[in-house]
Amino acid sequence: MSEQRPNPDPTEAPIEPLYTHPASPFVRTETPQQVDMPAVPAAPSSWVVYRTQIEFGLAMLAYLMVLVGSVTVLQANPTAEWRYLVAVLPVVPAALALSIFVRALSRLDELQKRIQMQAFGFSLGATALLTFAYGFLEGVGMPHLSWTFVLPLMAILWGVGTAIFTIRYR
Repeated sequence: MSEQRPNPDPTEAPIEPLYTHPASPFVRTETPQQVDMPAVPAAPSSWVVYRTQIEFGLAMLAYLMVLVGSVTVLQANPTAEWRYLVAVLPVVPAALALSIFVRALSRLDELQKRIQMQAFGFSLGATALLTFAYGFLEGVGMPHLSWTFVLPLMAILWGVGTAIFTIRYR
């Protein structure tokens, strides 16, 4: 035993070093202090989601209107010098729709970004395989398809991939 007498003043009691009583069932342990964690970023409000959908819908409407107008003007003036400019005019609202789409993707949380990235990879690979296979079929007599079918095919496969990966992560 120690020859020191206990100090009657508890504020002057010696401080025991850490791990003095490791794993002792007789020593009461204290609960850890509450740690302040940074706030979790909130999900986008429904107004932000609806605003993005409205903006994208308006950009698509503008695209369709410019496309129909462009085709109509080109059919009426097939030999005009400015026909190339009018033919490319629908790209402007399509570029606006693309910028709205990219901005919406940047607002997603990490899991949603991962799902969208995997869905896009699936879409890209599946579209490549399907168009590659159809190219061989064209060589043996199938009708030639326009390149304009590639983007809708990719969009459909992206939707399929999004559904698959969303179910996978549930």
